[in-house]
Amino acid sequence: MKFKKTGVIAVAGVMLLTSCSSESGTPAKGTGDGSGSKVLVFGAAGAPSLFDPFYTSDGESARVNNQMFEGLLSLKPGTADPAPGLAVSWEQSKDGKQWTFQLREGVSFHDGTAFDAAAVCANFERWYRQPKIARTSAVSHTWVNDFGGFEGDKTPSLYAGCEAQDKSKVVLRLTNPSSKFPTILAHGTYAMSSPAAMEKYNANGVEAKGEGFAFPEYGRLHPTGTGPFAFVSYDDSTGTVKLARNDKYWGEAPKITGVEFRTIPDETARRQELEAGTIHAYDLPAPRDWQSLKDQGFQVVTRPPFNVMYLGLNATTVPELKDLRVRQAIAWAINKQQIVDTLLPEGSETVTQFVPRSVEGYDTAVEGYPYNPDKARALLAEAGVPNLKIQLWYPTEVTRPYMPEPKRFFDLIKADLEAVGIQIEPVAKPWAGGYLSGREAGEAPVYLLGTTGHYNSAQNFLGILFGATDNAFDTGLLGFGQELVDDLKEADSEPDPQKRVGMYLEINRKMSEDWLPSIPIASSPSALVLHGSVRGIVTSPVGGEPLATATFGE
Repeated sequence: MKFKKTGVIAVAGVMLLTSCSSESGTPAKGTGDGSGSKVLVFGAAGAPSLFDPFYTSDGESARVNNQMFEGLLSLKPGTADPAPGLAVSWEQSKDGKQWTFQLREGVSFHDGTAFDAAAVCANFERWYRQPKIARTSAVSHTWVNDFGGFEGDKTPSLYAGCEAQDKSKVVLRLTNPSSKFPTILAHGTYAMSSPAAMEKYNANGVEAKGEGFAFPEYGRLHPTGTGPFAFVSYDDSTGTVKLARNDKYWGEAPKITGVEFRTIPDETARRQELEAGTIHAYDLPAPRDWQSLKDQGFQVVTRPPFNVMYLGLNATTVPELKDLRVRQAIAWAINKQQIVDTLLPEGSETVTQFVPRSVEGYDTAVEGYPYNPDKARALLAEAGVPNLKIQLWYPTEVTRPYMPEPKRFFDLIKADLEAVGIQIEPVAKPWAGGYLSGREAGEAPVYLLGTTGHYNSAQNFLGILFGATDNAFDTGLLGFGQELVDDLKEADSEPDPQKRVGMYLEINRKMSEDWLPSIPIASSPSALVLHGSVRGIVTSPVGGEPLATATFGE
């Protein structure tokens, strides 16, 4: 579905009423080169959906919010591993159900409100006590994935309560131990907002509006965190966000005076703006452009692979996919190494599981399904479907880190499948115009997609994809769906880290050898391109890099 420009931003089916600023963007050319201005200008691929971290799950919003907000935990620079944030230390109880955090002192929100244990509890209670309309994945996406239910729901919640023991010590209680905790607290969704600002601007006032939702004033006009930059303005007619340096920041103050995000949807246009000197950076340059950008003197800085591109299977509309032999035949038919060699950047690798190799729980002993078209043909014949006909879906109007050019991926996989006798019916749909919604509805029997991690945990990948039987792969149709759900819950609840890793190793082995719900293909790095004058930005596997460390060279 497409929306006309009427002061409403539409992102993945969620609509947001926004304000319109009269300010025009300041040209970036010459910024930081002695002209006196030290504003970093970032070319964004899309407009942000909202400035309330709890309600946002898209990358463009997260990138902006990450500059304004901070959580109890952060990520160690350049990794997906937890590090101190607004909490300087934390301690787990023996049963894994209680965590005590020692908070950083002398920290204030942008509105002057003190950050303390009471503020932490105010945030957690706000998330847990969401209004009914917000208790869905469409609004509270990350909480639903990580914590489950809300106050009074039939669906149990991982969250059990929060206690402020004193101003600088807070205790979080869980209903059961979880492999995700406390690492999930480094995710931007769980950043701390000013309790005073949330109350003043009705942070929970979500309303239904048309086919989406209208969000309250807090997340549109008054986002208030503790971060190194503070919100200044947003012009929804141009998709331009302006942030200013927080001179009262508790840590080392940024050397740049602000950040400006300009929405430039077309990648070619982003590159031209960079070449013209009107922006300093943009994300996800096409891998084929990396070398030419370097040749022009720009910096192409890569992120470690922290994603998995896969071929999704769903037997809802093609019953033949219920047969393990058919799923295995498709896996044998795909030349994964050719995809890595021809379509993905240097540093990419094939994978046999739904977690990157760098995540604990990846089983290096699992061989997976190396390219073998003869085995594929034999299995199809054995299954009685030598002339199987299926739809193969691929998205348009999108670039993903794990799939930079979807049509070219489709072409290679189509050729591989047709070579073993599978007849392919192509289906192309816009990413936010039927592709994701059709996939969720089970309309796509075979499709291209991927997942990117938010923190270093096997559960972050496997739990989100397969943590329920009515998932996008509809594993409830395949006989093993509930066993997989139960195995994942058991592993997630195991408090002993070594024992937990062993459980994930076994889950990954069974998923590949015994179940094969879908077909993992590759894990690949993505990149950030920077003007030659920019220094100090450290790339992150999860993206949305902090920009407070940026400086301009001479």
